[in-house]
Amino acid sequence: MSSDPEEFDVAEYDPDFDPEQPGDDACADPAAGTEPTACAYTDYEPGGPDPEDLPATGEAATGVAADVWDALYGVDDPEMPVSIVDLGLIYGVEVTERVDEGVHAEVRMTLTYTGCPARNMLTDEVEQVVAGVAGVESVDLRLVWSPEWSIEMVTEDGKDDLREFGLSV
Repeated sequence: MSSDPEEFDVAEYDPDFDPEQPGDDACADPAAGTEPTACAYTDYEPGGPDPEDLPATGEAATGVAADVWDALYGVDDPEMPVSIVDLGLIYGVEVTERVDEGVHAEVRMTLTYTGCPARNMLTDEVEQVVAGVAGVESVDLRLVWSPEWSIEMVTEDGKDDLREFGLSV
């Protein structure tokens, strides 16, 4: 790695960086004097699910979608032994059959806050476990920030797990 800023390789630090993708200059250094924009690989769109419809639990899911939810229940938050589903991080799962491409799963999830240090670890694990579900041919994980995560997103089972862990909720 060179200390010359002209030789800085962003792909070395950001594996999601695609120089051909418009907007990947997003997350630019604010000291550079350019207007900051949203990161290209994060969904900052307003809207999202109604907070009253959360937490999403996959309770009514069937078939491959139910299998995807079961796999997600097996992913624990790295800081405490609580499923990311029970923690309220999963906002939705959509499973579709694509012509000539097989079954595609889209997972919409959030994090407890935008600066979560476990971001890459969690997103990688979610993609891996969903890709490992029998019948799933492709996975798209979308990080979303609306609605903002709050403790109200945690399921009752998740709150029980947090209490057992020693937290007051």
